[in-house]
Amino acid sequence: MANKLTAAVDVDIAAPSARVWKALTDPAEIKQWMFGTHASSTWQKGASLTYTGEWEGKHYTDKGTIIDIEPGKLLHTTYYSSMSGKEDKPENYANVIYTLTEGDGKTKLTITQDNIDTEEARQHSISNWQMVLHTLKELAEKQ
Repeated sequence: MANKLTAAVDVDIAAPSARVWKALTDPAEIKQWMFGTHASSTWQKGASLTYTGEWEGKHYTDKGTIIDIEPGKLLHTTYYSSMSGKEDKPENYANVIYTLTEGDGKTKLTITQDNIDTEEARQHSISNWQMVLHTLKELAEKQ
């Protein structure tokens, strides 16, 4: 993973961390903020995590493993996209880490994704994460 890039984005959400956590791990809520994706996992350390859906008319199955999980605080997963055009092998997986920090009546959600090949791909990841975070923020704040 030498010379690979990392994308990081964050947002302040006017909701407690437990509410933001539910948005991150409840399949019905994930579907609302992650482009209609169906997420499936037991949400336990070492468990598999799959995301299935359709994007621009193409079916996809993305997947990974939960490396670490601390409800309300941290979700660290690996991530492989079937749309990446790369082989499904360990060096083509990224780490995606969701960190929640609660304070002053709000929760800061930070997402980092590593193993990005180019600056253009990094900017694309940042743009996508900003889009989904905006939707996740609206969802968490209205309930």
